[in-house]
Amino acid sequence: MANVTKRGNSYRIRVSCGYDVNGKQVFQARSWRPPENMTDRQIKKELERQIVLFEEECKIGRVTAAIKFQNFAEQWFDEYAVLNLRKTSLNRQRQLTKRVYAALGHLRLDKITSRDIQKFVNDLAVNGRNIQTGKPLSRKTVIHHLSLISSIFSYAVKMDMLSTNPCTKVTVPKGEKKEKSIYTIDEVKQLFELLEAAPLKYRAFFMLAIYGGFRRGEMLGLEWKDIDFDTRVVNIRRTSNYTNKNGTFTDTTKTKSSQRSIKLAETVINVLRNLKSEHDTMREELGNQWIENDRLFVQWNGKPMANNTPYTWLKRFTEKNGMRFCDVHSMRHFHASLLIFAGVDPATVSADLGHSAISTTTGIYVHMFQEAQARTSDVIANALDFSKTDKTEEKKAS
Repeated sequence: MANVTKRGNSYRIRVSCGYDVNGKQVFQARSWRPPENMTDRQIKKELERQIVLFEEECKIGRVTAAIKFQNFAEQWFDEYAVLNLRKTSLNRQRQLTKRVYAALGHLRLDKITSRDIQKFVNDLAVNGRNIQTGKPLSRKTVIHHLSLISSIFSYAVKMDMLSTNPCTKVTVPKGEKKEKSIYTIDEVKQLFELLEAAPLKYRAFFMLAIYGGFRRGEMLGLEWKDIDFDTRVVNIRRTSNYTNKNGTFTDTTKTKSSQRSIKLAETVINVLRNLKSEHDTMREELGNQWIENDRLFVQWNGKPMANNTPYTWLKRFTEKNGMRFCDVHSMRHFHASLLIFAGVDPATVSADLGHSAISTTTGIYVHMFQEAQARTSDVIANALDFSKTDKTEEKKAS
């Protein structure tokens, strides 16, 4: 039942909406001011209508949107994120809350507007800095912040606390798009030559990265049972990840589509055979010191390799040999570029990379696909260049 109080020319409508988790009664209030040209009878009738409308809004749960954004965000983490997100994704979302809570955490959920969020996003894009490096935040990082806020509001809408998500009207400012730094064919040839003298596990790791186009976590999560040496097929079934809270742990693949099987060249399989033999020898030599597990990539005692080890090792290795450094993920881009420029269709490239949708592949490699498609015009032009045929016929005739 609503309680109405007249305050000057306006009316304050107050509705009881049950009790919170602490047993405290919760109220929601709204003010309504009638237009000046209304008669007393019209005011009474319209006030009754406003009361009914407000009570209906309270019944569907919008009252609970009076909660502060940070408090509700923590509920979202407990009720949704912890139950549905992978540990790495959950950890990433937690890291984003520092800036988000500072800007929006103190505001009521139902009072935050699209403009409030737009100001925050614009400020991140212009003034945001990476805490560790001091460099400007990338556009991708800004998008991640907006995505977190949007996920929280979407949950509020789903729970009937709000009718709309204000993030749908927010635009992330365009930033300078950096070209992906990837190795050339000649550089990969040089890298393979240098890896001949490198520890076997690193030679195997980077050959898998280039030949298979696998993600770092996918390779670190590989186990010997995932390798079929007879068919030369490598099966991606899990990932190895790291967070400060959990340390190194085994996780599911990024998406269901990331679980895939790829047939590799004999040269890669031979390196893996040698790596398996090396593991067997190390296990025998270390005895009780060996930490038993089925992983391909391990430390000296059999313990799974740390996630940052391949990056750190490659950086030092390339610097030592006077070679340009491109990070581990760039090898996945190199693998994709070989497929695209060889004329492999987007659907096949997408399946090979383990993307959840073809649009993901075409979005990431849009320029590569455009360049590859542009070459088709030359193919058609050469095929229909009858002048070449005429000149050949003339030479034969002479």
